Amino acid sequence: MPIHVPDDVLTDLRQRLAMTRWPDDKGNDDSYYGVNLAYLRELVEYWRDTYDWRAAEARINTYEHHQVDVDGIPVHYMYRAGSGPNPIPLILTHGWPWTFWHFAKVVDALADGDPSFDVIVPSFPGFGFSTPAPADMNFWKVADVWHTLMTKTLGHNRYMAGGCDVGAMVAGQLGHKYADELHAIHIGSGQKLTLFNGDRGWDLSGGNPIPAGLPADVHKRLLELEKRFAVHLAVHVLDPSTLSYGLTDSPVGMLAWLLQRWISWSDNGGDIETVFTKDDLLTNATIYWVTNSVGTSIRTYANNNRYPWTPSHDRWPVVEAPTGITFVGHENPPGVTTSQRVQHFRDSDRGSWYNLINLTAYDKGGHFIPWEIPDQWVDDLRRTFRLATGAD
Repeated sequence: MPIHVPDDVLTDLRQRLAMTRWPDDKGNDDSYYGVNLAYLRELVEYWRDTYDWRAAEARINTYEHHQVDVDGIPVHYMYRAGSGPNPIPLILTHGWPWTFWHFAKVVDALADGDPSFDVIVPSFPGFGFSTPAPADMNFWKVADVWHTLMTKTLGHNRYMAGGCDVGAMVAGQLGHKYADELHAIHIGSGQKLTLFNGDRGWDLSGGNPIPAGLPADVHKRLLELEKRFAVHLAVHVLDPSTLSYGLTDSPVGMLAWLLQRWISWSDNGGDIETVFTKDDLLTNATIYWVTNSVGTSIRTYANNNRYPWTPSHDRWPVVEAPTGITFVGHENPPGVTTSQRVQHFRDSDRGSWYNLINLTAYDKGGHFIPWEIPDQWVDDLRRTFRLATGAD
């Protein structure tokens, strides 16, 4: 099933871009208030006049694409068969504001290496081509959908799961509920699966004030990380539908909302195009736009809170599947260096949640790990499989 966007959808997009009404953005040359008008306008003009979706579509279609129904839920996935004699089934899950295409840099390496993997990269339900989604979809429900996809639809008795962002929580839930049918999981963060539970599920601090007496550098880093993540968490959990009207009607509004996350979450040294070219940014934005999925993508945050995670068993560790994690410097916690990162996680209350077998930490890299440091991600995931299975 090759991806193909109708011509009239692309024509409508260009017309909307041409009719953009721009705000007054004086005093925001330093991007203090959010996305800078000058760069956004440059990117929008490129989207309207130069960007070639058909060329991007052709690159995407160098891989197999499938559209299946899983218990009434439409699921799109990109597929690359492993080249080895007995490839291991592997499902990779993205988060927000990702698309399946954020795994494009690791798919071939995983399929062609030793051991080789049959790589399945779905669009998260409610994102991209996995639409429309049920109104109540969240990360732990997606894990059930993925397990059915892998075991019943695709017929695998055992498989491996990887993921980043909320995709790491999907993999974590698979490693919790279905550990006996997983070789291992490899993720880009190690959050508790209760992360979104509670009255203040939008606030990573749980509403606690910043402790007094912190060293200046720790205080500064805490504020930096809070600014990076707090705004989207709060509005996505508390008011996603209200936001979605503007993002769904205006491609520029949608692009600005996505772009701010791509800028602030990636390790780009102040130049986003060192990580994502204009074409990279716009391919992912176009996937959101042409599928009319930005509204359902952000609602998953509210559903993570509205339908809280509950355990499937009371054994310990909570996530029994062997677990590998890749940490990156752009997300080091306040006061923690890269050299301290692994031990810091092991000593935290999150570390005990997982059956940890392979932890690595890198100075380089941001939130989009398989895109930003693909070689390290592939090596780490493959090592996790070897350690979990005793493979030579």
